[in-house]
Amino acid sequence: MDLLKRMFRKASRESYLQADAHFAKTLGVRDLIGLGVGMIIGSGIFVLPGTVAATTTGPAITISFLIAGLVASLVAMAYAEFATVLPVAGSAYSFGNVIFGEVVGWILGWAIILEYFLAVAAVSTGWSAYFATFVSSLVKIPQAISGPFDPAKGTYINLVAVLIIIFIAFILWGGMKESKRVQNFMVGLKIAIIVFFVIVGAFFVKTANLDPFIPMRAHGSFGITGIFTGTAMVFFAFLGFDGLALSAAEVKNPKKNLPIGIISTLIISGILYALVGLVLTGMVKYTDLNVSDPVAFAFNHVGQHWASLFVTIGALIGMFTMMYAALFGASRLLYSIGRDGLVPFVGKINEKTGQPTRALLIGTIVVAIFGGLVPLDKLVELVNFGTLLAFIVVSLGIIPLRKRKDLPNDGFKMPGYPVLPILSAVFLFFLMTQLHADTIIFGAVWFVLGLILYLTYGIKHSKLNDQ
Repeated sequence: MDLLKRMFRKASRESYLQADAHFAKTLGVRDLIGLGVGMIIGSGIFVLPGTVAATTTGPAITISFLIAGLVASLVAMAYAEFATVLPVAGSAYSFGNVIFGEVVGWILGWAIILEYFLAVAAVSTGWSAYFATFVSSLVKIPQAISGPFDPAKGTYINLVAVLIIIFIAFILWGGMKESKRVQNFMVGLKIAIIVFFVIVGAFFVKTANLDPFIPMRAHGSFGITGIFTGTAMVFFAFLGFDGLALSAAEVKNPKKNLPIGIISTLIISGILYALVGLVLTGMVKYTDLNVSDPVAFAFNHVGQHWASLFVTIGALIGMFTMMYAALFGASRLLYSIGRDGLVPFVGKINEKTGQPTRALLIGTIVVAIFGGLVPLDKLVELVNFGTLLAFIVVSLGIIPLRKRKDLPNDGFKMPGYPVLPILSAVFLFFLMTQLHADTIIFGAVWFVLGLILYLTYGIKHSKLNDQ
């Protein structure tokens, strides 16, 4: 019984605010939207609309994106309320610690670690592939350093993936005041390229390609059911808005700016995804879109090769900003867990820069190893499992949060309480049931390993032992 009491001890809001007081408060609404859109609009918008349309939804991919955006907005509102009440680093990890207890916070943190580390590593390999294609007319990257460790295929390390991760970490090392300017500029450029695709591509849309808009059910895909299956698939394109809550300790006026930043990010991203899906399936028959670069493929298909090169540059920028935002979030999460004593070394703030440089260093090393040596095609779905679990807990967490008299909220509140928080959790659970069985099994193994680490190290070194 004593062990259970220790596992479910709750952290205090005041202790977190005090611990995070050394963070430099530099982020405004524009910076938050830049981070959020940078995280969400990454490689997904240049790949996902084509593959899902070709295999699952047809032109109705636009409807799938709109439904997914609606569900994501429910979760976003829950995150916005939590971040208003608890403007501290750590996002769902810190929320879980305060509302449910340390072990729940740890499980949520362990889930988000998986999300961010694997997401950055996976996208770094995609960036490497696009980069190799982009420079292929000038230089050919040697095969030995062009892929994950696989001697049978002649590859030993994906050096470009490692170098781009290190470069992003170098930018972040200087602090948010300087690096956010780079992020905001690149996000603006990326959005401009996406808008370029929508406007120019619209001139090549053929209504015949959009008919039927909802293809008849066939081979377990398409039809109305296919729209909802597609929703489960494209929902993960919206992951990243939760990263804004990780930066709460660095936000100026978090009660106002965080809700605006989180919700604005979802609105912008949802509109862009839906428009790209509509134009893409209008330019090319959906049956031909199951390719790795559908946006560039669409322009090549209509003979606009110059435009294809332009959107390839956009894809590189998009993936870069996604990795930037995700590595930023991962370092803040590691710091938060280290701040509470659950893992060693990483819970310190650099007094000169106001940044968690130790956590950034460890995160960079781990992500670079994954990105450089490990093929992640099978493991990427684990990102979805862990994130959905965290989203469900945060959605339901609004109910006990409202009942905590010691956590007053004079800022943003999720509307429709308690119906919308419960509805959000139900939708998310449905999406979780759409994952493959092996993904759920691997996810269970990951969480067992996390619990072993918590019970053998974390619970013994927790800062709550001193309270």
